[in-house]
Amino acid sequence: MKRITVAAAACASLWLLSPVVNAQTQAASTTAANPLPQLDRDFVQAASMSSSTEIDAAKLASSNSSDKDVKSFAHHMMLDHTKLTVQLKMAAPHGVEVPKDNSDTSVLDALKPLKGKEFDQAYIKKVGLEGHQSAIAAFEKEISDGQNGDLKKAAQKALPTIKEHYKMAQDLAAKKGVAQ
Repeated sequence: MKRITVAAAACASLWLLSPVVNAQTQAASTTAANPLPQLDRDFVQAASMSSSTEIDAAKLASSNSSDKDVKSFAHHMMLDHTKLTVQLKMAAPHGVEVPKDNSDTSVLDALKPLKGKEFDQAYIKKVGLEGHQSAIAAFEKEISDGQNGDLKKAAQKALPTIKEHYKMAQDLAAKKGVAQ
């Protein structure tokens, strides 16, 4: 009798789950049939690369910098860009992969051998200033030209944070004598 009950429960569970499985299959096939426009795919790539680079560069700053202001800025960037990555993943349409570890290796490779003040200046210039300028441009382009509503909303929501990061980088650059 127990076997029949377990088997019946299993069949009932499968029957109840079949609409969910069918809906997921339909959503996946819809995404495959209607791929994300190139502009939106470019934004997902640029935004994820920006955040990934920020996070990895901030980790480098924790070991390669000896300046408390630089380390504080880097820690702030790590926290905020981790949140931005999560928001981007939530906004991306089903079936669209948001790369996790796609940092700009040329930036990281340039920073890795540097220590102390030399690291600080390169980090502030390449990651703090130039990185945020590029991110602002990518997010503004998505807001004005993007075709996916969820990604446009995510870009609108994130842009003030990225602009604030750029302002923080400008202030840090001025304080540390880094040419802008």
